[in-house]
Amino acid sequence: MSKKIICVFLGGRANYSSIRSAMRAIQEHPDLELKVILGSSALVKKYGNLEKILNNDGFTVDERVHMLVEGDEPVSMVKTAGIGMLGLADAFARIHPDYVIVVGDRYEMMAPTIAAAYMNIPVAHTMGGEVTGTIDESIRHAITKFAHIHFPANKESAERILKLGEDECRVFNVGCPRIDTVKEILEANPTVPDEIYNVCGGVGPEFDLHQPFLLVSQHPVTTEYQEAGNQMTETIQAAIEVGLPTIVLWPNSDAGTEGLSQAIRIFREKHPDALLHAFINLPVHIYVRLMNNTACLVGNSSSGIREGAFIGTPCVNVGTRQEGRERGSNVIDTPCDRKAIAEAIRKQIAHGKYASEPIYGNGTAGKKIADILATTEVEIQKRITY
Repeated sequence: MSKKIICVFLGGRANYSSIRSAMRAIQEHPDLELKVILGSSALVKKYGNLEKILNNDGFTVDERVHMLVEGDEPVSMVKTAGIGMLGLADAFARIHPDYVIVVGDRYEMMAPTIAAAYMNIPVAHTMGGEVTGTIDESIRHAITKFAHIHFPANKESAERILKLGEDECRVFNVGCPRIDTVKEILEANPTVPDEIYNVCGGVGPEFDLHQPFLLVSQHPVTTEYQEAGNQMTETIQAAIEVGLPTIVLWPNSDAGTEGLSQAIRIFREKHPDALLHAFINLPVHIYVRLMNNTACLVGNSSSGIREGAFIGTPCVNVGTRQEGRERGSNVIDTPCDRKAIAEAIRKQIAHGKYASEPIYGNGTAGKKIADILATTEVEIQKRITY
C-alpha cells in the first residue's frame, strides 16, 4: 500500500513552531510521507532563515512559493494571498498530496486553503475555532468552512467548530502542537542559553540573562495597522520604565509592520544607552527557554497565552490582538497605555512564575494528528450539519 502524502505549508516562523511536532510524527509514521512547502515571509531573509532551521531539524523543503508582497497597508496582504494561490496550485499539481495541512489563522493561509479546496485536495486545519481580535478571526473561521478535518487545540474551540456546522466525526480535540515542542525543549534544557548573542546576533547592549529580564513580543493589529508604531512605543516605554533589561523581537509581516519596526529603531536611536536588545529572529528552542526564564512576557503574541499557560510565564497581554482567546491565570490584559502596561508588568514581576495550566494540550498533539491522518478517509464534498 502506498503512503499517504501529507503536505504542510509554512508561511513564516510562527507556522513552523505551531506544526513542528506533527511534521516530525508524520515523517516518522510508516504510512505517511511528508512534503514541505515554504512561502511568504518564510522565504524572506529579514524574517529569519527558516529553511536552514528546517534542515537542521531534519526536514527537507520540497517546494518554494515566492509570494510575499511587502508593504505597510492591507493591500499587500491581499496581493500576497492572491499570488500565493497561483504558486501553490502549481506546487500541489506536482506533489499530488492526499492532505494539505493549514496552520492557524494568518492571512497567507487562505492561499493553500482555497487552492487545495478547488483542486479537490482534502484540507486539515489546526487551531481552528478560537476567538481573537484582528482579521485573523475571520480567516480562521473561513478556513474551518473549507477544511475536511479539524484539529482544534482545546474543548471550547472544538465546540465552536461544531456550531459552525462541521461534522462531529471530523473534529478531533488533539491539543496544540506548539505545546509538544515546548515540553520537549524544556525537558531537554530549561535554562537560558549562554550562546544567544553569538548565535542570534541582534542589536543593542548585551546583558546577563541569568538575572531578571523582560521579553517583548508584539505584532501589528491588522484592523488597527495605522496605530502599530504608537502601540509599540507605548509597550517599549513601559518596559524601560520598569527598569529591567529588555529583549524585543522583530514583528511579523502583517500590515503595520513597518510602523512597528520603525518605532523600535527610533527608540534605539533616541535612547542608545537603554538596556534594550532587539533580535530579528530567534530559533524556537531559544525563544521557549527565554519564556521559561523571563520575569514577564509583554506584548500581544499568542505565545504568552498558549505556551505561557503551559510554562507558567507571567504575561502582560497588550491591546486587542488576542481578545477573546481562552487564557490562564498567568495573563493580565491591558490597553495600549504605557502607565497601565508598566503597572501590570510590576504586578507580574511581584507574583513570579505561575503553576502550569494545560489549556492547550499536554504535549501529545503531533502524534495524534499523524495517526488520525493515517487512518481517516474523508469525502471531498462537504455538507453542513445541524
